Amino acid sequence: MWPKEFDYVRASSVDDAIQQTSDNTDAKILAGGHSLLPAMKLRLSEPGKLVDISRLADLKGISANGTLSIGAMSTHAEIAASADVQQYCASLATACGMVGDHQVRNFGTLGGNIAHADPASDPPTVLVAAGATIHIKRSRGERSVSAEDFFIDLFTTDLEDGEVITRIEVPNLSGHKAAYVKMPHPASRYAIVGVAVILEMDGDTCKSARVAVGGATVSAMRASGAESALSGSSLDDAALNAAASAVQSDISDALMGDVSYPESYRQAMSGVYLKRAVKAALG
Repeated sequence: MWPKEFDYVRASSVDDAIQQTSDNTDAKILAGGHSLLPAMKLRLSEPGKLVDISRLADLKGISANGTLSIGAMSTHAEIAASADVQQYCASLATACGMVGDHQVRNFGTLGGNIAHADPASDPPTVLVAAGATIHIKRSRGERSVSAEDFFIDLFTTDLEDGEVITRIEVPNLSGHKAAYVKMPHPASRYAIVGVAVILEMDGDTCKSARVAVGGATVSAMRASGAESALSGSSLDDAALNAAASAVQSDISDALMGDVSYPESYRQAMSGVYLKRAVKAALG
């Protein structure tokens, strides 16, 4: 199917992109295009104008200075290969390396990925677990929102009309144990269930834990019950069993499913993959 007719403009700056989308609420930002363009071809999205930000140098680049700063137009391939990302938040490099195929990773961007907010995508789950911050620019200035609050529902975020994601900031987690694991759909590679864990260890004891789940839920979300079950434990079988049970309860009100992988199956697998994530982090 062909997309509905639309106008196209290449933004000259971030401010220009903001003005273009503020003046026309029917406009959409075009980054890598790997999510938006297929939706337009199916007429699931019918913007009247595309504002292309793909050549804005201000939105590119990865740097590490106390925290990890990733430009919104950084591609999945760049993030997966970045030594800074691998040092500060290796699980994000892992997640970005799992996105789609080589073509998608070379053109798809982190900013576009989180703005699209596909619940089965990999990076949002890690960003929520890592306590990342999304920095956003608008005509009234700039604002920041935590990843945990940014993802609201199915393909729904805190991003408003006339706003552009500029960068994603991730804390330095180099001293933590972390992992992201998923059950990939055999055809699409999207996560049927994806779990990210960030563990702060004191010897063999888990001082604190952050857990996020995606794929099984309408958006990437924290699992506070699982975090409590892991924190203060030695991460033995009893603690992992308690955390697996807790994570199923944590996501019970946000489950999604289909005829192949119903809600009950994804809920059960969330516990299985939580255990795998913890073991991967420790390993």
